[in-house]
Amino acid sequence: MMNTVFITGANKGIGFALSKTMAKQGWRVILGARDKAKAESAVSKLKNAGVDNIEYVLVDLEDSNKIKDTLSEIKEKFSSINLLINNAGVPGKHETSLNTELTDLKNTMQVNFFGTFQLTQGLLPLLEKNNGRIVNITIPTKANPFWNPFAYKATKAAQNVMMNSLAIDFTKENRTLEIFSIHPGPTTTDLNGNISAEGFHSPEDVAQKMSSIILDGKSHQGEFFEIYNELEN
Repeated sequence: MMNTVFITGANKGIGFALSKTMAKQGWRVILGARDKAKAESAVSKLKNAGVDNIEYVLVDLEDSNKIKDTLSEIKEKFSSINLLINNAGVPGKHETSLNTELTDLKNTMQVNFFGTFQLTQGLLPLLEKNNGRIVNITIPTKANPFWNPFAYKATKAAQNVMMNSLAIDFTKENRTLEIFSIHPGPTTTDLNGNISAEGFHSPEDVAQKMSSIILDGKSHQGEFFEIYNELEN
């Protein structure tokens, strides 16, 4: 049976590059996107590039009821799923803690943490049945005076706690599940306004390095990878 991966936020940026990379490695890819037109456009671009083993599912992490619809569709159509890549996220307004509005914090938390957790939790029974894994695309959140967007970092810190906690519980309960996180490093995407500067990398380059970890055949329960430290230094 073909390995099946569901990648959220996959109609552009790192998610799109990961979809292409994983499909070329022989995986069946479920491309997750919030907008139907954008999902269809992304699938069309990939198929024009010679990627055939790809389909899409709509997923809106802002809406709990729509997440339930996504879970139902995946369970019905893609019961062989054995990898979830939580890539989708929003940047928030990148304000400091002094200027962050509560509404922005709530909206950012909904997508980056609450919605991501609901989707992950809902897929656990299916992933466990298939000896599956979960990979979170995230960032380190230690204090950094040069880069301090409160909402974004707070939500990613919550996502990192989610990964640590699930990894502990999977191990304690001897579940056939694994979760780990990957920090892509500075990458030129819509999330940062497509910044292209020294030290930034392309989504394609990042996707290749991520896939080398994901597909290395090793157990990485509870690990946090910073790909440029791990693979280049």
